[in-house]
Amino acid sequence: MVPSTTNVKSPSNPVAEEADSPDLVKSGHNSIQQEESSDGPSAIDDNSWSIEKARDLYGVGRWGAGYFDIDSDGNVAVNVPTESGPRSISMMDVIDGLHQRDLHMPVMLRIENLIEDRVRRLNMSFQHAIKEANYQGSFRTVFPIKVNQQHHVVDSIGRSGRPFGHGMEAGSKAELLVAMISVPSLESLIVCNGYKDEEFIDLGLQACRLGYKCFFVLETQDELELIIRRSRHFDVKPCIGARVKLATKVEGHWAGDSGDRSLFGLTTVELITAVDTLKSAGMIDCFQMLHFHLGSQVTNIRNIRDGLKEACRFYIGLIEDGAPLGYLDLGGGLAVDYTGTASTESHSRNYDLDEYCFDVVETIMNSMDAQNVPHPMIVTESGRWTVAPMSVLMFNVLAVTNFDPEPVPETLPENCSEGVANLFRALQNVRLKRLQENYNDAIYYRDQLRDSFRAGRITLRERALGENLYLAIVNRINSMLPQLQRVPAELESLSHSLSNIYYGNFSVFQSLPDAWAIDQVFPVMPLHRHAQKPTRKSIIADLTCDCDGKLDRFSSPSGEVVRTLDLHAFSKEQPYYLGVFLVGAYQETLGDLHNLFGDNNVASIRVTGDGTVEFVEEVPGDTIADVLSYVEYEPHSLLTRFRAMAEEAVRQKKITVEARRQMVQLFRDSLQGFTYFEE
Repeated sequence: MVPSTTNVKSPSNPVAEEADSPDLVKSGHNSIQQEESSDGPSAIDDNSWSIEKARDLYGVGRWGAGYFDIDSDGNVAVNVPTESGPRSISMMDVIDGLHQRDLHMPVMLRIENLIEDRVRRLNMSFQHAIKEANYQGSFRTVFPIKVNQQHHVVDSIGRSGRPFGHGMEAGSKAELLVAMISVPSLESLIVCNGYKDEEFIDLGLQACRLGYKCFFVLETQDELELIIRRSRHFDVKPCIGARVKLATKVEGHWAGDSGDRSLFGLTTVELITAVDTLKSAGMIDCFQMLHFHLGSQVTNIRNIRDGLKEACRFYIGLIEDGAPLGYLDLGGGLAVDYTGTASTESHSRNYDLDEYCFDVVETIMNSMDAQNVPHPMIVTESGRWTVAPMSVLMFNVLAVTNFDPEPVPETLPENCSEGVANLFRALQNVRLKRLQENYNDAIYYRDQLRDSFRAGRITLRERALGENLYLAIVNRINSMLPQLQRVPAELESLSHSLSNIYYGNFSVFQSLPDAWAIDQVFPVMPLHRHAQKPTRKSIIADLTCDCDGKLDRFSSPSGEVVRTLDLHAFSKEQPYYLGVFLVGAYQETLGDLHNLFGDNNVASIRVTGDGTVEFVEEVPGDTIADVLSYVEYEPHSLLTRFRAMAEEAVRQKKITVEARRQMVQLFRDSLQGFTYFEE
C-alpha cells in the first residue's frame, strides 16, 4: 500500500545560541540555520541557487556524456546528433507527446539517435587509432545480444552498423537465430559464445554455408569433438575460436569474470589439448580466433592493458604452435561512467573511448611486432558501452512520507506523563555544543515513553505527543549538524534516518534489477523544476511493498555514494517526474515479475534534423492478463470462476443481479488493465 501524502511541517524554532566550542563548530556560523520547509523557496527567492548548481548537484555534466543537460527552463534535455547537426529536446516535451498518445508512466524511453551515435563513435575511434598507429590489421565489433535483446534495439544496431560491418554475439540458440537474421552483411561477424549443444552448432554451420563468418568459441573441451563431428556431417569447414582463462585479475564488482577462477574458457593445458585435437583431425586451419573476457565493466585502463598483453602472449604462442590465427577478440570491458567521477570505483572508469582504442591498438601492435607476427583483426564486444545511454526510465511520484514533526505546543496539557514532560524539556535544551548529549537524551526518554505505553501507564494520545516531541528534537539536531566541524559518528546517519520516502510509479525488480541485485548505482534526477532549489533529502520506494524495492544509493558531487537524493517538495496538484539514466544495458532483459508488475510502457523516439521528435515505436506495457499468463494462469478461466462466484452470491441474496453485472465487468476490465498505477 502507498501511504497518502503527509503535509510537511516545519519544526518549531530552535533555540539559537552562540557557539562556545570553536573546535567543534564551523566558523562564520553564529546562529542556527532554519531548515527549509517542503514548500521551500524557489530559485527566484533564493539567489544562491542556479541551474548550474543543479547540474553540479545531480552530476549531469559528468555522467551525461554530452547527451544530457538541463535547459534554461530547468528541464532535463537530451542533446542528440542528427544528419543536420546536434539538436536539443526537452524531456518534458517528450512526456507531453507520450500523454497525447495515451502512453502513461512508467515509460522506458529509447532514443534511437544515441544508439546510432554510439555505434558510429566506437567504430570511428578505432579506425582513427589504427590509422594513427599505422596498425596493419582492421577492426570489427559485435553486439552481445544478451545486453539488450529487444527487437527494436537489435535492429537499430544492425541498421546503424551496416557501414562498419557491425556483427552480433550470441550466447544461446535463440540469440543465434536473432543474430543470423540481424547481421547487416557478409562482412559482419557472428561470434557464438557459451555452452553449445548439437542443435546450436548445426545452426551456426548453416550460417557458414550461407557465407557468414560464424565463429564457434570453445568454452569446454567437449565442444570441440562435437564441432568436428557435425562439420564433417554437413561437409562445412567451421570457423573455430577459443576462449582462454587469463591470470590477469581486474578490479571492481565484475572481478569474478577474470583470473584463474573465471567461470568460462579453457585453461592453458586445455588450450594445448585443443590445438593437438585439431591437428589430429586435420582441421588446425579452422582455428582462427583467440578470445578472452575480463568483465563487462573494467574500470581501470591498466587492467585492460595487462590483460591484453597476456592475451597477446597466448596469441603469439598459438601462432608459433601452428594455429593460423587472424582474429583477437577482447570481449567486453569498455566501461560506462555511471557516476561521472572518472575513477576506478565500480560504477565509473578512469579512461575515455579514445584512450581505450589507442591503448588496445598500441598494446597489440607492440606485442606482435616484437615477434614479427602479423597484426590480427581486433574484435570487441562492447555491449554495455554501446546501449547504456540510449534508455531512460521515466516515472511519476505518487505520494511522499516524511518524518517532520507536527507543530509543538507552547505548553503541555495538564497532568501529562513524566515521559512527555522529559521530552518537552529535552527539546527546549537542544544546544549546538551538546548535540550528542541532546540526541542521547532524546533516545533515552523516547524509549522510556514506549515502555510506559507497553505497560499501559500512558494513553495512545500521550504516546503520539511524545513521539512528535522526539521528532522535533532529532530534526532540530539534524538541522544544526552542518555547523559542526566534526560530526559525531552516531549522528552521521541521522539525515538518512529522517529522509523522506518518495513513492514512484515503477518496480525496481522489473525495470532496474541491477540496483537491487548488485547495488548498481544509476544516475537519478528530477526531469524538471531545476530552477527551484530541491530541499528534501529523500529515498525512492517503488510499488512492490518489498523492503528491497527502493533506490537509496546515489552518486554525489564528491563522487561518493550517498544514501539520499535531493528532491523538490511534492504536491498532488503538480505532477513530479523522475528519470533513471544509462539503463539501456541488461535492465530490460533481467527484469522479473515481482508482485506481478509487468513490463512498463516503452517508447522509441528519433529526433530529425529540424528538431522534430518522431515517435517511431510505442509498445504498451503488460496487462494484468499478460502477467497472469506468464505464471500459468488462464485469464478466461479466472473470469469464468469469478462469474460463478458472483452468481452464487446472487443465489444467496448477498448481492443483486445488477451488482453482479458491475462486479464481473470490473473483473473483466481489470484483466485488460495496466499493472502499474493508473490515474
